[in-house]
Amino acid sequence: MSSTLSPSRPPRTFPAKAAFPGLAVVFAAFFFAAGAPTPLLSLRQQEWGFSAATLSLAFAIYAIGLLAALLVGGSLSDHLGRRPVMLIALYTELISMIAFMVASTITWMIIARALQGIATGIATSAFNAAIAEQAPSHLKKLAGGLAGASVAGGLGIGALVTGAAVQFTADANLLIFAILTGVMILAIVFVSFTAETTPKRPGAARSLTPRLSLPAGIRREFAAGIPVHIAGWMFPAFFLGLFPPLLRLHFALDGGLVAGFSAFLGPFSAAIAGLLFARHPARHGSLVGVSLILVGIVAVLLGVSEKWLAAVWIGAVLGGLGFGGSFGGQLRLIAPHIQPHQRAGVFSAIYTAAYLAFSVPVIIAGLLAPIWGLVPTLQAYGVVIMASAAVGIVIQAARLRSDAAQKAVAVLP
Repeated sequence: MSSTLSPSRPPRTFPAKAAFPGLAVVFAAFFFAAGAPTPLLSLRQQEWGFSAATLSLAFAIYAIGLLAALLVGGSLSDHLGRRPVMLIALYTELISMIAFMVASTITWMIIARALQGIATGIATSAFNAAIAEQAPSHLKKLAGGLAGASVAGGLGIGALVTGAAVQFTADANLLIFAILTGVMILAIVFVSFTAETTPKRPGAARSLTPRLSLPAGIRREFAAGIPVHIAGWMFPAFFLGLFPPLLRLHFALDGGLVAGFSAFLGPFSAAIAGLLFARHPARHGSLVGVSLILVGIVAVLLGVSEKWLAAVWIGAVLGGLGFGGSFGGQLRLIAPHIQPHQRAGVFSAIYTAAYLAFSVPVIIAGLLAPIWGLVPTLQAYGVVIMASAAVGIVIQAARLRSDAAQKAVAVLP
């Protein structure tokens, strides 16, 4: 009697046309969760009475955890595969959401925020690489813009929705993080059924040694983009980490909705710009974007000086458009020159520069605010953005001329 063994079938996975947008939505959920604490921390400061420096730490500890995870595990998915690392990130984020849900002191909120940063750091390079690899061939150019839009859009919508919950519900913290706990569970199921896009490679343990991976061919482009990243990422940090106390103490406006709306405008505009600018040359996007950041921060500083909130909001939109255009442009300038096995490491280097700009100035501002005063500190913060944007404009304009000269030489007979 003989028996026939049927060959084992590979597990069913979502097709790329579903996995590509689905992974972008899951990636955006990480940043929705990252934007959610902005109105909540301002509310908790009023209820629990902690200092401005503690508020800045609670905001920035997220970025510190994210940076640590990027430096240690940024290249891990190049060795273990994208899916296992994305799942590690999601399980860590799930623990963070539960910690937020039950937090009863600022210490526990800081711990939850640090865990959230670690989870997002693990996710960042793996999801960026997976989104690029799952993109259909005719949408490859859109992948960088979509990943950037996921980051910015998630941050903005998270702040807006949570601000509305603070304004109109009895327990916004429980509501928001209970929903996000459910979202992360669904995301774990979804990612479990996405196809693996990169083979396993040896060296996973060695890849945990903190370092930045920058192939020689992209180092000049990366260095040229640093002022753009500084200006771009300091801009949303102003609204997410520093602006809520200013609304209450300088503009005499209280309530979660106005704080959430103010934090929403810039990142959401950035998400729109990331998609719109994706259809234009990357260098133009970077140059126009950093120019808009400069105009936007000037409008914000004018609004703060004159207590004119409309000018602040106009500046938030302009600067947000600039952030989305410039960051997406920088990603698209570098992405075509990265080999598949280098993607996660290079994205880690980019986001390390970005999140240093996102976190360190906010911490410094939080320490200086009790000494200098809140408004002078934030004005000095804005001047740093202006200076970085101006340097970025000069460098990107010079490289645009260089690009044009190289193309002209290339077409000569």
